[in-house]
Amino acid sequence: MSIETKNLTHEKVDVNIGIEASNRQGVAHALKQLLADEHVLYIKLRNYHWNVTGIHFQQLHAFFEEQYDALEDHIDDIAERIRSLGFFAPGSMEEFKKEARLEETTSHLNGNAEQMLKNLFADHEAIIQFLRHDQDVVMEEYNDAGTQDFLIALMEEHEKMAWMVRAHLG
Repeated sequence: MSIETKNLTHEKVDVNIGIEASNRQGVAHALKQLLADEHVLYIKLRNYHWNVTGIHFQQLHAFFEEQYDALEDHIDDIAERIRSLGFFAPGSMEEFKKEARLEETTSHLNGNAEQMLKNLFADHEAIIQFLRHDQDVVMEEYNDAGTQDFLIALMEEHEKMAWMVRAHLG
C-alpha cells in the first residue's frame, strides 16, 4: 500500500483553518443546534403544506412549499459548514430532537391556516433571535468570522421569510 493511500484511508486529517479545535467544537455545537431547528421548521412546513385547508389553500400550499424549499438549502449549507470545521453533522431525527430548541407540531391543526401561520411566524422569529445571539458568540468567544458572516446571512433570510409570513397574517 502506498503512503498516500494509507494516509487517505487510515489516518485522520487534522483541520488547520486558523481556529483552535476547542473553538471549532463550540462553533460546531451552535451549528448543530441551528441544523436541528431548521429541520424542525422544515418538517412543520411540510406538515402545513400537506394539511392546510380553507379559502386560501392554493396560495398557502404554494407559499409553504416555497419556504421549505428555501430551508432545504439552509439545511445543506449548515451541515456543510459543520463538516468544513472538521465535525460530522447530525443526520437523524433522534439527534435533531435532542438538539432542537424549537418544538415540533404534533398535529395537522385541523388545517387551521391562521394557526399555522402564527406558529411559523413565532418559529422564524425564534431562529432570528438564536442567530442574532450565535453570530456574536462565534466571533467574540470563538474567533470565527466566517461562521459569523454565514449566520448573519441566514438571519437576513429568516427575517425576510418572517416578513412574508407576517404579511399573510395582516
